[in-house]
Amino acid sequence: MSRRGCRVRAVLTGLVAWASLVTGAGGTTAWAGPETGRGLPEPGALALGAPAEVAPGVGYREFSLKGGHGPAHGHLLTVNLREKRVSVDLLYPGVVGARESVSRLADRRGAVGGVNGDFFNIAEEQHPGVDATGAPVGPAVAGGRALKSAVPDGQRFGPAMPRGVTTEDVLAVGSDRVARLDRLRFEGVLRSGGDELELSGFNQYALPVGGVGAYTPDWGAASRLRATCGTDTDRGAPCSRTTLEVTVRNGRVAAVSRKPGKGAIPKGSVVLLGRDGGARDLGQLEVGDRVEVSKRLRSRESGAVRFALGGFPILRDGRALGGLDATTAAVRTAAGVGDHGRRLYLLALDGRAAYRPGLTLAELAATLRKLGAVDAFNLDGGGSSTLVTRGSGGRAAVRNHPSGGAERAVPNGIGIFVK
Repeated sequence: MSRRGCRVRAVLTGLVAWASLVTGAGGTTAWAGPETGRGLPEPGALALGAPAEVAPGVGYREFSLKGGHGPAHGHLLTVNLREKRVSVDLLYPGVVGARESVSRLADRRGAVGGVNGDFFNIAEEQHPGVDATGAPVGPAVAGGRALKSAVPDGQRFGPAMPRGVTTEDVLAVGSDRVARLDRLRFEGVLRSGGDELELSGFNQYALPVGGVGAYTPDWGAASRLRATCGTDTDRGAPCSRTTLEVTVRNGRVAAVSRKPGKGAIPKGSVVLLGRDGGARDLGQLEVGDRVEVSKRLRSRESGAVRFALGGFPILRDGRALGGLDATTAAVRTAAGVGDHGRRLYLLALDGRAAYRPGLTLAELAATLRKLGAVDAFNLDGGGSSTLVTRGSGGRAAVRNHPSGGAERAVPNGIGIFVK
């Protein structure tokens, strides 16, 4: 295998390292109009409904306010992480490239509450004949196990991000049960016959130009063709004409194909997909070659990550991020962190089906700060915005009014669990 353009990231041990690791590195509101104070519109009174207990340590209430585009009505879950019986984990359909409603995801896991999560590969109008994967944009960690890494910034779906933010940014909860804003960077290496090749993706719907990605059974049955479309700066750019897919089974190359495939990946196997220069590098492999693969997500903050999903920060240390949109109103879902990471606020607005225009990102950040958050993280909104709690019958009930009049299937969400 060619060493050209490759950087060695780790010394690999074991024939094939399938386990993905996550490690640490060290009434109404009258908006003031112009941004003031900490870069946010200065809110007045926030009308809060009566609180109700969902479960020990988990509360629910409604709220209302008036944004710059009209009245907004929202739904809020407050989660006390100091309560030892309470935990947070990823809701997802069991594989990365699939979608399901938040209520079904919550019911399947027995969550007492939850909201939808990351933006995702929802459509492919710019690439006729290419199926959308439904996979999320950013990294995902469930139960301490890494499921995927982030697509290039230019390949993401969703509104413009604030300055200094990347698709690697996550909302996370560590093994210490403390919530935080973090960043998860993928590190992976392929080794064969003494040569090493740096991997540039892991179970993601878009690979960097010239890169090689690893796909495991956690990816699911979705087609991998989409991963070779677009560029690092243009999501709608044509698909690559130079691709190569190598299937590794039990540590040896089992098959080689010029086209990206689809269908479930068997346990004990990994599919390596290269585009452009990455395809040429993979072309050095032949059936029967011994291959070692190592991969992990490295946390910018200290401490192992138990749960994480993508989106983007809008509030950090009580201050709005630079370049935060203060003009465009939309239906939003977001998460806030307070009490030194021991309190989580999950918020979803009523959708346009309820004749609510929503809030700008600046207004959303100000609202979360008013509710008690010091840090805040924007999640997928619009027709995806959904907040559920466990109803009296033991099943999840949708508390907000989704924009489409019904829940949208989504790839993941934040689940709240109580023992």
